[in-house]
Amino acid sequence: MPHKRLPSLSGTLVAAILLLTGCANKDDDSGQRGQAAQVGYVVVTTAAVPITTELGGRTVAFETSEVRPQVNGLIRQRLFTEGATVRAGQPLFQIDASLYRAAVAQAEANLASARANAQAAEEKAKRFEPLAKMQAIAEQDYSDALAAARVARAAVAQTAAALDTARINLRYTAIAAPISGRIGRSLATPGALVSANQAEPLAVIQRTDPLYVDIQQSAAELTALRRSLAAGGVQPGSTAVRLRLEDGSLYPIVGTVQFSEVTVNEATGTVTLRARVPNPQGLLLPGMFVTALFEQAVDPKAMLVPQTAVQRDFDGSAFVYLVGKDDKAARRKVVAERTVGADWVVTDGLKPGDRVITQGVGNLRQGAQVKPVPASRPERVGASAGKDANEGK
Repeated sequence: MPHKRLPSLSGTLVAAILLLTGCANKDDDSGQRGQAAQVGYVVVTTAAVPITTELGGRTVAFETSEVRPQVNGLIRQRLFTEGATVRAGQPLFQIDASLYRAAVAQAEANLASARANAQAAEEKAKRFEPLAKMQAIAEQDYSDALAAARVARAAVAQTAAALDTARINLRYTAIAAPISGRIGRSLATPGALVSANQAEPLAVIQRTDPLYVDIQQSAAELTALRRSLAAGGVQPGSTAVRLRLEDGSLYPIVGTVQFSEVTVNEATGTVTLRARVPNPQGLLLPGMFVTALFEQAVDPKAMLVPQTAVQRDFDGSAFVYLVGKDDKAARRKVVAERTVGADWVVTDGLKPGDRVITQGVGNLRQGAQVKPVPASRPERVGASAGKDANEGK
């Protein structure tokens, strides 16, 4: 008989232990649910925030000139160092000038002959004038003499123009730099035959200080910006532009946006904006790819929220937790598409005065009781603060 009662006694003890354990767990859960998590918050305010745009662009020489011959002949000398800086008017090539000096001499002789003929014709017309008045000669003879004098004067002007042309051609045998700048490699060597109508230049000169930067922006983005400016939603920004180089570093000198094209590129759907950037040290070279950063507009009523407060759902949408009514956490969807420093710019979902939780957001749930403190206070918030409070008890 005693052996038959043991199982009943053991079952009773196990039931009692489970009952006590359940009560203890229930008490612990009740204590945890009743403990309000301490969180830090910031109050939403509005501020003027620049809308920074980053666009790709390429550097373009401020001035470009192709050095070309204007007369035909053999190149006798190259008078510059490849890659050097040249000044406007500096001789670069010398073409054989023998034929052009001879042409000048011939034109000078023709001019002297024409002047002599003109002088003789004018003297003859002067002698015929009194004779014609006295009717000593036919009137036609005097008219012919006057016409001959006028033809002789015209011949003088014609030969003088031919002399000027010959002298200009002689001057063109010394090919000079049209602009100041850096000259590239020589595309012709001494002994080469060049002509005034050749397709290939002898060299190329580029002025690189200052430098242009051609920036490409989507026509749709530019249209949206202009509509916002017209509606008063944003204010015009600054024309200052900074450049980020291909290695990720920032160019130290600030440039200025000069203008935007009035037409859209049909192939790319973009509009070209041109900026002017000083380049005193020659760090920038024509053809480089750069990223332009500039403030096209300013949002006067932007709301900034610390990045630690903004979380993302599975679909990528942003949300924050607010200190709601009765100090309960309230989940709020927001629109945050860009950052400024350590903050997100929220364009929808918040209003000034909202208290956004920035600290202790890791384990928050909708409707959870919280103990809000300003995030600027040097208090420990979140789970660690609750643990310290329990230990203090």
